[in-house]
Amino acid sequence: MHSLALFRRRLILWFKQHARKLPWRNLNDPYAVWVSEVMLQQTTVQTVQGYFNRFIAAFPTIQSLADSELESVHRHWEGLGYYRRCTLLHKAAQEIVSHHGGVFPNNYNDALNLPGIGRYTAGAILSIAFEQRLPILEANTLRLHARLLAIRGNILHGESNARLWRFAEEVLPRKDVGQFNQALMELGSLVCTSSSPKCAECPVVLFCESAKQGLQHEIPTVIKKLPKENRTEVALFVRKRGRTLLMRHASGGRWAGLWDFPRAQTESPETFTTDQQLHRRLLDLTGRKLLPGKLLCTLKHSVTKYKIMLLFCEGIDAGRSNTTPICETRWASATELRKLPMNSTARKLTGKQVEIR
Repeated sequence: MHSLALFRRRLILWFKQHARKLPWRNLNDPYAVWVSEVMLQQTTVQTVQGYFNRFIAAFPTIQSLADSELESVHRHWEGLGYYRRCTLLHKAAQEIVSHHGGVFPNNYNDALNLPGIGRYTAGAILSIAFEQRLPILEANTLRLHARLLAIRGNILHGESNARLWRFAEEVLPRKDVGQFNQALMELGSLVCTSSSPKCAECPVVLFCESAKQGLQHEIPTVIKKLPKENRTEVALFVRKRGRTLLMRHASGGRWAGLWDFPRAQTESPETFTTDQQLHRRLLDLTGRKLLPGKLLCTLKHSVTKYKIMLLFCEGIDAGRSNTTPICETRWASATELRKLPMNSTARKLTGKQVEIR
C-alpha cells in the first residue's frame, strides 16, 4: 500500500465526521473498554448499548464486579447470550483484584493471561485505554483488511490470518493509536459491510485492491456454515405449594450457572410423555422423578449448532430418588423467578406461566 500517511489522515478525518456516539467511547477507562469489547463479541452495537449502561451502573468498578455474586452478574447479563463471556469477565475481575490491586494491567502479557482475554481484546483495551501501539483484528477489521489487500481464502486461519495481523500492525500510527483502531472498526461496521460495501462512501477506497479489481463482493471468501441440527427438548412446569421447580445448569454446559425449568432432549417428540429415556435424563439432571404431562405451549429457538423445538408442558413430581443430581435444584417463589438469572427461553416461559395459570 502506498502512502500510509495519507491512508491514516483520510481514515481519521472520516472518523471524526462519522463516528457514532457510543457510551463507552471517550471514557479512557480500561474497565469500560473491556466490558464493551466483551459484550460486542458476536453481538450488535445496537443491542449492547443498553446492556452496557445498565451493567456499568450495577458494577461501576472492577472491585464491585469482583465482589458481586456471579448469579447477580448473570442476571444483569441476561439476554446478551454467550454467557461464558460473562462468567470469564467476573473471574478475570477477581484475578485483577487479587493480583493487580483492582487496576486493569497495562502490560500486554498480564492482560493476555486474564480469563476470557485473547489477542484482539488485549490489543483493543491497551490501545484504546493506554494508547499502546497494538494491532486489533476482529470481524470488521478482518473484512476491511482482507479487501484492502484482496486476500482470498480462509482469513481466519493460517498464513492469510497471519498476514492480516502483520498488516494491522504495519498501518498503525505512532500516536493516537486508540482512535485509529476505533476508526478502522467503525469503517468496517458502517461502510465496508459484509453484504453491501459502500465503496463510493469509503475514504480509503483509493488504497483498496479489491475495489480496483472489482472483487469487493467476493472478498472475503464466505465460509459455508454447516446446517443446524434439529432437536426437540422438553421443559417441565412443576408447581408445589405456590413454588416452581427450577434447575441450575452445570458448569461446562451451554447455559452454565443459569436457572431453567427442568429440561432435556427427547427423540420421541410425538410420544414424549412416555419417553423413558427423557424420564431418565430428567432424573439424572435433577435427582427427582419427573413425568411430563399436558403440553402447554411450544417455542422455537436456535443455540449454537442446533435448531430447537421446545415443548413446554405440565410436570408431575413423583419425589426424590437416590440418584445424585447433575444440577442444583430449587423451588422458586414468584419473586425469585423475577430475580434469578435465566436463559432467554426460560425467561419467556416465566411469562407464559401467567397466561397458563
